[in-house]
Amino acid sequence: MMRKHFLLFVLLPLCSHAVVHAQWEPDVRLTFADSVSGTPWNNAWSVAASGDTVHVVWWDKRDGDFEIYTKRSTDGGAVWGPDIRLTQAPDTSWLPSVSASGSFVHAVWMDKRDGNQEIYYKRSTDAGALWGQDTRLTSEPADSWFPSMAVWGQRVHVVWCDFRDGPSNLEIYTKRSTDGGATWEPDVRLTYHPSYSWHPSVAVTGADVQVAWQDDRDGNLEIYHKRSTDGGTTWGPDVRLTSDTASSSDPSLAVSGPEVHVVWMDERDGNREVYYKRSTDRGTNWGPDVRLTQAPWLSELPVVAASGGQVHIVWVDLRDSNYEIYYKRSTDGGAAWSPDTRLTNSSGYSDGPFIAHSGSKLHVVWCDNREGNYEIFYKRNPTGNIGVQETGNASPVTRLPFSVHPNPFKSFATVVGQKTERFVLYDITGRKVGTYKGDRIGEGLSPGVYFLKPEGQGGKSLRVVKIR
Repeated sequence: MMRKHFLLFVLLPLCSHAVVHAQWEPDVRLTFADSVSGTPWNNAWSVAASGDTVHVVWWDKRDGDFEIYTKRSTDGGAVWGPDIRLTQAPDTSWLPSVSASGSFVHAVWMDKRDGNQEIYYKRSTDAGALWGQDTRLTSEPADSWFPSMAVWGQRVHVVWCDFRDGPSNLEIYTKRSTDGGATWEPDVRLTYHPSYSWHPSVAVTGADVQVAWQDDRDGNLEIYHKRSTDGGTTWGPDVRLTSDTASSSDPSLAVSGPEVHVVWMDERDGNREVYYKRSTDRGTNWGPDVRLTQAPWLSELPVVAASGGQVHIVWVDLRDSNYEIYYKRSTDGGAAWSPDTRLTNSSGYSDGPFIAHSGSKLHVVWCDNREGNYEIFYKRNPTGNIGVQETGNASPVTRLPFSVHPNPFKSFATVVGQKTERFVLYDITGRKVGTYKGDRIGEGLSPGVYFLKPEGQGGKSLRVVKIR
């Protein structure tokens, strides 16, 4: 009970709060093996955070073959535990992706143990302390490539590209688990065009599952999008997001409430630049393309993360005559953007960055050869997710100006009288699990106790809700 009272206390600041200026801490080297350690492609996720537990995955050649490794921090990135080898098969395992939800941690990767590239999966149910067995997700004689994964409660969504439909016909496939990775449903083919569709990125919030990928059906590479509004049961049509004669490739996707954010690498300006596009209505309509980088050198492999109105992007940039990691953010859902911030400053190449958020913290990982071979590095910003960071004295709340119906609820609930307002939901650990409109609160979440806070009232009121 003391733990629950404390969590309720920190979520309810009543005085005016000031935003703490974001401060990036020094680089931290995470791996120390005399071999190559690499992060995946930018469609996947090399870092995930749930509360103060941060998980990093990578592929590593210290054992002769490329194997999947992970490590974690249980104090928000201050101290890190030992490396844990996740794969043991005597062949190449690489390009992993990680997601976390509460105490469940999920990893997916490409694996050649079966003679061709297949998608494999494993999970931990105790926040990464122990891991279960490898699970083969694909069973086709053709290669399956570039997995990406997203989690919402007990629903786990994996997307990848697959050659099973012909050697010149690379298609996007997906499959899901509705019980936290214990069992898996059949593969679902998402694209049906005689072309290459690859590098898919997936994101999920509530019942909305969003997928973006690169596609050459139009004669050059373009970014396409597809969504499901019922948790992955059915899917809408393909939507072309870019329309340019130059190459648009390597998308990364993030969602927060009804907002969907896509970044990609684009060559329409004569050199590679990072572009951005957003939807504010769950992927129904899309705004214009926005060029985010302006430097006269390569800017590539962008990755996006979103939390409430905060949108965070990292990418690789050659403007400094060697590859460095850069960052920028939006604090208004992608309408306006901050100047570029250089995160690395080493003589070696810094490549393959990823970013994750939890509470007020931002976590960035990448691979770096400043030590003579590629190693995994980490950097954090304890106050970088400013929409969550609040300061000031807290007091008990005596007046709650809204009510939830029904409470407890199974599928979703409605906030009485405020269907058009937005609300933030936290679990009992204080982790933000989503932002919702008042007419559909908590859709897709696992049973449990949650804290509901109105987004537009300064965080001064809170309702405890229960999902059965």
